[in-house]
Amino acid sequence: MDRLDLLVKKLKKSDIKKEKFDNILLNLYGMFEDADLIFQTLIARGFPIDIKDGFVYLKTVKTNFQDQTFVIVDIETNGAKPYNSQVIEIGAIKYKNRKIIDRFESFIYTKELPEYISKLTGITLKDLEDAPTQKEVLKNFKEFLGDNLFVAHNVKFDYSFLSYKLNELGFEKLANRRLCTIDLAKRTIKSQKYGLGFLNEFLNINTLIHHRAYADALTATKILEKSFEKLPLDIKTSEDLIEFSKSAQIVSQEGS
Repeated sequence: MDRLDLLVKKLKKSDIKKEKFDNILLNLYGMFEDADLIFQTLIARGFPIDIKDGFVYLKTVKTNFQDQTFVIVDIETNGAKPYNSQVIEIGAIKYKNRKIIDRFESFIYTKELPEYISKLTGITLKDLEDAPTQKEVLKNFKEFLGDNLFVAHNVKFDYSFLSYKLNELGFEKLANRRLCTIDLAKRTIKSQKYGLGFLNEFLNINTLIHHRAYADALTATKILEKSFEKLPLDIKTSEDLIEFSKSAQIVSQEGS
């Protein structure tokens, strides 16, 4: 269990007095560090913590999932591994109270684009030649994301890739809470397959474009909406939603 997971585990049990939380941070990150600096760095990285009446709390524990701001993200890259490739397109949707409230979309400049990536996405080097740099786009994306809940279809890939690149570019790794629409769909929607393309057709979402960042983020948003319609009534908070998505619960027949 990494340090963020340990903090989440503690904060899910109860709010923690600030002085005690400072000691926890020092034990996790180093006794000779500055606890307040660690605290502010975690917030800057997107970890959704705040202080009320002298107690530190996790926002996703207190927030009804209906009132949560979700940022649904999709990226296109010119390779599978972040250490030797980069993001070439990013699309993100800010979603709250069953409505899209904002959007983020950009190509990213690169000199290298393998032919198979171009065939898969339809993106060409010409599309990218005048695009802003990866550093500029990811800085703006990080500001767009804030400390909101990061959502993606196969969230591990998008989150890990972006976190690696942000850290590489000097912005530090992400610390946002995250939700996978594949996991959530498996627990709410009865389907033979759970890939984005299959669910797009199976659920009659019918987004016309596939393997483009904003279009895929839009499809994932629609999957999120349909999953919400099938949630058990005991799912109240954003943390309830995250925990439910990771559970071993099997979708019921009513979820078909």
